[in-house]
Amino acid sequence: MIINLHNISPVKAYSRIVSLVPSQTELLYDLGLDEEVIGLTKFCVHPTKWYRDKTRVGGTKNVKIQAIHDLKPDLIIANKEENVKEQVEELSANYDVFVTDVNNLPDAINMINDTGLLVGKARAAYVMANKIETSFKKLKEITCLKRKINAAYLIWKDPFMAAGNHTFINDMMRYCGLENIFSSRDRYPEITLEELRTDSELILLPSEPYPFKEKHLKELESQIRGIKIILVDGEMFSWYGSRLLKAAGYFKELPLKFAD
Repeated sequence: MIINLHNISPVKAYSRIVSLVPSQTELLYDLGLDEEVIGLTKFCVHPTKWYRDKTRVGGTKNVKIQAIHDLKPDLIIANKEENVKEQVEELSANYDVFVTDVNNLPDAINMINDTGLLVGKARAAYVMANKIETSFKKLKEITCLKRKINAAYLIWKDPFMAAGNHTFINDMMRYCGLENIFSSRDRYPEITLEELRTDSELILLPSEPYPFKEKHLKELESQIRGIKIILVDGEMFSWYGSRLLKAAGYFKELPLKFAD
């Protein structure tokens, strides 16, 4: 069954949870769960101890359904963007499935509070959400006073793809004081080098989902001259759980990299 929190009263006490969403796996840990989480994906790399010790049930896009059946969970946590709809629907025929949909900071705050309510950690989630909201409010007070920098955030190469509108990354860019040059295009469009040459002042190369490294930066610099290109931590821009406790501080320091 796909869970609607508004229809659950009182909230069921779940004790065998499988998380199919890396950022929400980290959230469950930071909310204080441990033995309750019995399965995760191969991309759920935080915390390290869970990644090492708990059962992995495939990737976010290729979940091993039988591995989940073997674990006999009473709750599965999934996400609209990160997981495959058909697999989520198949799982929902046998288990309670909580499907999140996070496209901006308010969505993330709501998700954190909903998750806390669902797993019996409502107070911890409330405190966490308030800390995140406060840190981003302070960040916005700083960045709103500065000129917006026209920027592109690449998520893939061969072909090049960028973060567009209706993405969590796009919202994080705004908090950084960046004007996404692809915000008029939906989700993750394929883009050209010519578009980058024409419209951008800054290009961000994240550590995920494509693992951009120094060699990719140098290659792109040779193709696009006169535009600042930097490597950034992709988790800070795209993980919408407890990682947000660190994100605002990271974004506050980014302008120093812009000016290098």
